[in-house]
Amino acid sequence: MTGWLQGRPLRLLAAGIVVVNGFFPAVWILLTSFKTEAELVAKPISYWPRHATLDNYVKAFGDQPLLRYLGNSLAVALGSTVVSLVVAALAAYALARLNLRHRQLILTTIVASTMFPLVTLLVPIFETFRSLGLLNTYTALILPYTVLNLPVCTLVLVSFFQGIPKDLENAAMIDGCTRLGALWRVVLPLAAPGVFTAGILAFVNAWDEFLLALSLNASPALRTLPVGITLYQGEFSFPWPIISAALVVAIVPIAVLIALFQERVVGGLTQGGLKG
Repeated sequence: MTGWLQGRPLRLLAAGIVVVNGFFPAVWILLTSFKTEAELVAKPISYWPRHATLDNYVKAFGDQPLLRYLGNSLAVALGSTVVSLVVAALAAYALARLNLRHRQLILTTIVASTMFPLVTLLVPIFETFRSLGLLNTYTALILPYTVLNLPVCTLVLVSFFQGIPKDLENAAMIDGCTRLGALWRVVLPLAAPGVFTAGILAFVNAWDEFLLALSLNASPALRTLPVGITLYQGEFSFPWPIISAALVVAIVPIAVLIALFQERVVGGLTQGGLKG
């Protein structure tokens, strides 16, 4: 008990540092979005807006087609998430249930594939999609995002599928289900926390991605939020209050998603780690 009490202040300090490091940038962006340009550059620095205004949000939606960027990001993120989950579920089921040769080598290769920096893959991805005539389309982003999300989604689902008793699938197949039917009707419902976890990770990765969105879609009508927000900066100035307002709009959907499903995500990551 004494050791626990002695270590508690240190743990609280560490937790406080993590919280401040995680939330301070988001809070600062939120407060900046309500400030005027003059207040932002005034000295001494004022952390709270003295004359809060919503003009920055009005300009954020007026200066650039922010709603269109939101729609593009949503379409790309949802599309890549759905495809990632379908393909990852099939791959994870095969790795968890079938007697595959070199299974451990396959898993190691999946993990190793996540270590390549995205910038090293940019040129071959660009050349491939240009030769296929897919540049400036949603497909140009959905397909590479799916490939980038597959390793994480597959590893998360493998750990969950391994924790589900095989007898349940065998009973379903005795009753007439095919193997795919057993996967759909039995395994996936029981692995719902893992599916939610993998889906949210895939969605957030696709929502935040910038490099591929900038390189593969040059059409103004198909710009996603990360690319569109960079257009608010001028040649000689950075309208930080307006940019901050646009960033808040971009952060809100992710914050709402995490807030609604945080228990499933945390539970999914914890259970997946224990089962893996």
